[in-house]
Amino acid sequence: MTKHPLVQDFFDEATNTFSYVVSDPITKRCAIIDSVLDYDAASATTSTTQADRIIAYVKAQTLDVEWILETHVHADHLTAAQYLKQELGGKIAISQKIAVVQQTFAAIYNLDLKQVNASQPFDHLFEDGEHFKIGELDVYNIATPGHTPACLSYVVEDAVFVGDTLFMPDYGTARCDFPKGSAETLFDSVHSLYQLPEDTRVFLCHDYLPESRHAYQCETTVQMQKQHNIHVHSGISKADFVAMRQQRDAGLSMPKLILPSIQINMKGGQFPTPEENGVSYLKLPLNYFK
Repeated sequence: MTKHPLVQDFFDEATNTFSYVVSDPITKRCAIIDSVLDYDAASATTSTTQADRIIAYVKAQTLDVEWILETHVHADHLTAAQYLKQELGGKIAISQKIAVVQQTFAAIYNLDLKQVNASQPFDHLFEDGEHFKIGELDVYNIATPGHTPACLSYVVEDAVFVGDTLFMPDYGTARCDFPKGSAETLFDSVHSLYQLPEDTRVFLCHDYLPESRHAYQCETTVQMQKQHNIHVHSGISKADFVAMRQQRDAGLSMPKLILPSIQINMKGGQFPTPEENGVSYLKLPLNYFK
């Protein structure tokens, strides 16, 4: 019999990001999904306001953190995975295809890929379709590339956490114009999710509040997505979706925090090694993304 995990969402309006704590009510074990580390771009300073909300909830509910999960390498916020592990424990995990992202962006940032690989910051790299547990909850991942090559969706009993693959039905789908992204692949990934039972709860990583709606939302169902998603509802062909997605992506600006986010997130939230003055420095590839 399918269990019903408890899901608590945490919204960061600065980056329009939803993070989650999903827990087994029987064992009180939990996973944290897609955490946010606050980042002020003007001063290049980080803080832990959002992560501390999660910590307070975990402690108040007397939960035991088993996993700190990433659906993908985010381009719009920094992950708080390392801070949460330090404070709460748990294993930081992501798709094994993170290697593709690390290779791609190590070249862009002119980083030593061997050094990145030697100091692999993730505690576990998931194979596609791998099964694992959160307490007594059965969990497995579905590879959902397209937005990035390393996107995973996590199916936790009657719930699925889809990262940036899907948004609310009235907002559509994720962009596919990042390096190694693919609209064709995203279409196939969405239809992989559509094979889940129609009453599966779908939890999203972002909501951008279209004009037709007055409140942020993070939860829908497979049935609602199949019937009403404005980009990829039943009856939309792959060719039409790809044409729409490519035209739409061509007019989008880069995410404001993509350059700091990627180089932190592809290393599981680890900051660059401090230099001799004790300060860590980010790199910016000038004029690369013209």
